[in-house]
Amino acid sequence: MDNTLVIYIRNEADIVAARKKGREIAQQLQFSLTNQARILTVVSELSRNIYRYAGCGHIEFVLVEQDRKKGIRIISVDQGCGIPDVEKAMQKGYSTSGSLGAGLPGVKTIMDEFELTSAPGSGTRVEAVKWQIR
Repeated sequence: MDNTLVIYIRNEADIVAARKKGREIAQQLQFSLTNQARILTVVSELSRNIYRYAGCGHIEFVLVEQDRKKGIRIISVDQGCGIPDVEKAMQKGYSTSGSLGAGLPGVKTIMDEFELTSAPGSGTRVEAVKWQIR
């Protein structure tokens, strides 16, 4: 794999494809089984959010290295209506769709780095990194 791979999310089959690619990359980077499951959870959550709230967008997988550590950066981008209240959306238990509301706060907890950028009318971008620490 090159350093970056993009999976476009337009339907549920694309969510499955993103999960499959996330699993392959996590295995390639030799993450523990626990961290592989965490990465798949993040890919599922972010790609499902794209499909559910924006209709379409993409997930980027980027292989990263820093200070002799290797990792994966997962970037979720959509051009949907945006998140009106990011602070509220990051509260555990908050949901606009009747779900458990563990999504974005869960992604932040699972990953080593997390950044969310969103505004009404301008879409949403989430970047999250998981480092493979040996």
